[in-house]
Amino acid sequence: MSRRALIVVDVQKDFVDGSLGTARGADVAAAISSFFSSDANRYAHIVGTLDWHIDPAGHFADEGEEPDYSETWPVHCVAGSEGAEPFSALDLEPIEAWFRKGEYSAAYSGFEGSLVPATSTLAGMIGGVAGRALDGAGQGRGLTLRYKTVGLEQWLKDREVTHVDVVGIATDFCVRATALDAQKAGFHTTVIESLCAPVSEEGAAEALDELRAAGVLVG
Repeated sequence: MSRRALIVVDVQKDFVDGSLGTARGADVAAAISSFFSSDANRYAHIVGTLDWHIDPAGHFADEGEEPDYSETWPVHCVAGSEGAEPFSALDLEPIEAWFRKGEYSAAYSGFEGSLVPATSTLAGMIGGVAGRALDGAGQGRGLTLRYKTVGLEQWLKDREVTHVDVVGIATDFCVRATALDAQKAGFHTTVIESLCAPVSEEGAAEALDELRAAGVLVG
């Protein structure tokens, strides 16, 4: 018997109207919320991923240098910052679990993330890790705790999920990486293109071709 989950990738303020905003991000956030209203009952589980950067190892462009928007990026989704919060148009109620990724690496895929402990409130999740102080570049100092919890693959397999649909931001980066890893992990994977926002249309087209070639369905 099939069990389906929905993965909502990185629908965060910085990826909508912040330092790394996407042209369709706000529309996609609203569309995902509408999709919840009409289609949430199709899914046994709905989860979300969050970029959550502390010191992501060269992922941010050096101060005074232009990012190349491929390997280096403007500072974004710094752990505990407003830009790392879910975008306001996204309905959070249906999302039962959150996975944070990228504390100390680029971590495009949601499957590189770790589960935020179930005892955390959403406010506590956004509020950050105990003992952390952040400077303007997003570097963590005085860090006393890191989450080392279950990953997304294990969480889904523990719940006997067989199929996953992937939506969110950005089609050509984190959606792409998450969908590829889902397929590699053995899930029957679909990307719902209309519920994704790209960094660039050209990049999205290339990513979707790559996903199809890997066996991911694009709907």
